[in-house]
Amino acid sequence: NHFVREDRVHLPTSDTTIAAISTPPGAGGIGIIRISGRQSLSILQKLFKPKDSGCSFASHRLYYGHIHRPEDGKILDEVLAVYMAAPHTYTREDVVEIHCHGSFLVLDTVLELLLANGATLAGPGEFTKRAFLNGRLDLTQAEAVIDILAAKTRKGIDLAQEQLSGGLYRQIDPIRQSLVRMRALVEVAIDFPDEDVEIVDRQLLTEQLLMECGGPLKRLVSNADRGRVYREGVAIVIAGLPNVGKSSLLNAILQEDRALVTAIPGTTRDSIEEIIDIFGIPVRIIDTAGIRDNACEVEVLGIQRARDLINKADLVVLLLDGSRPVSAGDIQLYEQIRHKPVLPVLNKIDICGKNIPDLSSLSGIGHCVPISAKKQSGIEELKKALFAAITSGSEQWEEGGCAPNFRHKQALLAALDSYERILVSLQVGLTNDLIAIDLQE
Repeated sequence: NHFVREDRVHLPTSDTTIAAISTPPGAGGIGIIRISGRQSLSILQKLFKPKDSGCSFASHRLYYGHIHRPEDGKILDEVLAVYMAAPHTYTREDVVEIHCHGSFLVLDTVLELLLANGATLAGPGEFTKRAFLNGRLDLTQAEAVIDILAAKTRKGIDLAQEQLSGGLYRQIDPIRQSLVRMRALVEVAIDFPDEDVEIVDRQLLTEQLLMECGGPLKRLVSNADRGRVYREGVAIVIAGLPNVGKSSLLNAILQEDRALVTAIPGTTRDSIEEIIDIFGIPVRIIDTAGIRDNACEVEVLGIQRARDLINKADLVVLLLDGSRPVSAGDIQLYEQIRHKPVLPVLNKIDICGKNIPDLSSLSGIGHCVPISAKKQSGIEELKKALFAAITSGSEQWEEGGCAPNFRHKQALLAALDSYERILVSLQVGLTNDLIAIDLQE
């Protein structure tokens, strides 16, 4: 069982007791130091003087007192301390937490005292590593911890929490169990080749592979691609000729005056970036310099940077001026960026009204989203169009789904490769020992 077991069992515990500051750097009301290992309680008892002299250090109870230096009794901080007995802890080892005042100097001083009295400084991620080694978490759950810390949107946190609760494990384990049963049957056939009864029904084995392995593995790989978008986000570049309203559009999406807006063409000389949440997807949206010929030297540098950003973008918003016909500059810019996914947006509809310019000269441009950045109309429709373009119009996975990361995806693709080899082996009649090797893979 990969979840927490209630009874004490023999676990691969370490003799080293580790300690580290668990709260982020900076000043705050509270800062927490965590200790994990066999000496956790004894170290705490050396340094912590509880207010109640009859303190029994019962598990999972907070005690008020002071941290002092054993050699001279000097008080270092007023704290709350809690001892948590194994196995009912994050690492499944004895754990102590000391809740100090959130000054870095105080925390650093208390940590140095802990290290001087038997603790070892924890390495990056070592508490979670111990939780994994001690059976508290499986590897997919351990990886979900960093996903929670790095999440940029509520949806990203939800996906990481689903994985932390074992969502990916629950989907992979039935596939693995099915493969184990198939391999056992094939290896029985290898051990008893002279039996009159055909032990392996190859047609049935093929059907089981298709239903119990191929389909689920492909769904997981598909979810990995969508999960990457929610986990890592995408980059969207706003491109267009000078004075079409790119900076006004950025301000309208952000609902703040982030970029300078003037009637003078070429105001934006450099790129401006902000992170926004579009229906749970972290989007890095970038306003760029207007692309045109005959620009000054500084503007040329901005235009070159704009072109570089367009080439790196996941999606390009081509902003067009709805108050005038499509120009040769618009056509030229579109031809330069159409190798990327492009979402055309028609700005200044408050000026053009129903007299929308003819876009037929932009071959294959697709549906154009009408907006007025100045009046902030059509912005919600634009966000919906951006979401559809980012996700390619695909539906979100069902509740209880999961989002495998890049490492998971590579392992799943390797499994699919072996799966395809098994199907071929079954079709051409290769021997059971070769099939068993691919089942093991």
